[in-house]
Amino acid sequence: MDNGASSYRRFLEGDESAFDEIVDSLFYKLVLFINGYVHSVHIAEDIAMDAFSDLLVNKKRYNFKVSLKTYIFMIGKSKALNYLKHHNKFSMIDFSETQDIADDDKQLEQLVLDDERKRIVHSALEKLPKNLHIVIHLIFFENMSYDEAAKVMNKSKKQVYNLIYRAKEELRTILGEEGKSYL
Repeated sequence: MDNGASSYRRFLEGDESAFDEIVDSLFYKLVLFINGYVHSVHIAEDIAMDAFSDLLVNKKRYNFKVSLKTYIFMIGKSKALNYLKHHNKFSMIDFSETQDIADDDKQLEQLVLDDERKRIVHSALEKLPKNLHIVIHLIFFENMSYDEAAKVMNKSKKQVYNLIYRAKEELRTILGEEGKSYL
């Protein structure tokens, strides 16, 4: 599976519908990933759209050395971190909107986590430190290789192996005895 590279080649050759295929296959995965940084589905959707816009406008930047999925996740991560850098002063929220945000989060989670076992593991993942949560998400939920995850996280492959090991140990501690059957 080329994670969208062949669709992107078709897009570069003039097939406009190929870009829609890319967006359809990667958009919600990218939103879920970005949401891990910004903790707002609405903002994550905006950033994901911005990442795809960047891919659309800067056609020659993608060089096919990594999968398109990895590349778009790298763009999404960069844009999420830039957002946090510029908007992390104070955030005001209207409490009447919190129910809508919570509902959106649940719907998005339902798409990815469709059975009880995954929900329990997901809950435990939320308790992990950010780097450990991100590496688990990339490897196990996005099915990225260790090399791809290393590129997205700007780490070496060995560091990703170490993070995965630490994350599994933390999850075993968080989940307790019943967690051994999940890991």
